[in-house]
Amino acid sequence: MDIRKSTKHCATSAFAIFAASAASAEGELNLYNWGDYINPAVLTAFTEETGIDVNLDTYGSNEEMLARIQAGASGYDIVFPSVHMHDVMHTLGLLAPTNIGQHPDFANIDPQFVRAETDPDAEYCLPYAWGNVGVVYNRTIVENMDSWADLFDLAASGERIILLDDSRETIGIGHIMNGTSVNSTDEAEVVAAADIIRANLANVSAFSYDSIPLVISGDVAAAHWYVGANIFVQQNPDVLAYYIPSEGATMYQEDMCVLADAPNMENAVQFLEFYLRPEIAALNVEQQMNGTPNIPAQALIPSEIANNQTIYPDDDVLGQLQIFVDLGQDLRLYNREWTSIRTSQ
Repeated sequence: MDIRKSTKHCATSAFAIFAASAASAEGELNLYNWGDYINPAVLTAFTEETGIDVNLDTYGSNEEMLARIQAGASGYDIVFPSVHMHDVMHTLGLLAPTNIGQHPDFANIDPQFVRAETDPDAEYCLPYAWGNVGVVYNRTIVENMDSWADLFDLAASGERIILLDDSRETIGIGHIMNGTSVNSTDEAEVVAAADIIRANLANVSAFSYDSIPLVISGDVAAAHWYVGANIFVQQNPDVLAYYIPSEGATMYQEDMCVLADAPNMENAVQFLEFYLRPEIAALNVEQQMNGTPNIPAQALIPSEIANNQTIYPDDDVLGQLQIFVDLGQDLRLYNREWTSIRTSQ
């Protein structure tokens, strides 16, 4: 995910597919998603089938998205929160019921990905995509890396590294290295996890999402990043490599949710139903290189993606991946430690 870009994509069609679709062709659909986190071909296919114009705005973090929605940003129909933010937004009354879990094609969705505690029957949101957060590095600078310890050892040797500008992801590295849960609300454990980052702070060049170009150029040796780095690995196979650290890593999942004040509610639900199709979910994976909860879609994914162990890891590695949950008021522990880390840099 290149999640710091702010772009707008309009997928339009020059013709109506069928006269019978004229009613659905009226109007538009406004998506608010992580940057570059949907294949434009998916949007084009939806427009060509329905005549509905799709507009895409992007955000860089769950918190950025929530803040904008709470500040009164209007006009968005669909957002793509991580599971824990799905729970937060549901609790705040920001999501609309869609009954997507009752659609016949919802049988395509692997039940293990219906993760939101507030939405156990998928009455609101559709599981969209999942992946892991590991390390991308420049192979011309370092021959091989395998662990979080390798990342910090590389920095200690004088090479530049970047960590994500994300409190839970970055403090989560400390939890993983300490053998504690990334969802711990034990104050001593949270402080100890943050101490791992503080101990290596002098060797961290930046906290940023915009690290891929710097790793490609060699200005930075390695960066904490998402599995979507495989897009760039494929484009630069002699320069880049991506790995899931041997100590474990975090796993993310984003869901597709309709906002309670969506101006194009029917079009939004229609898009969720459209995305249930295996060929559409597979089309997205083909360009995004992440996991899909859509079981039959997996048979349609190119073999170089389906067989990539960093995208679809085996059960042993999957067992080492931790996913964030909503911490409620206990999030203040992480915010406090993150403020300390950022102001000490």
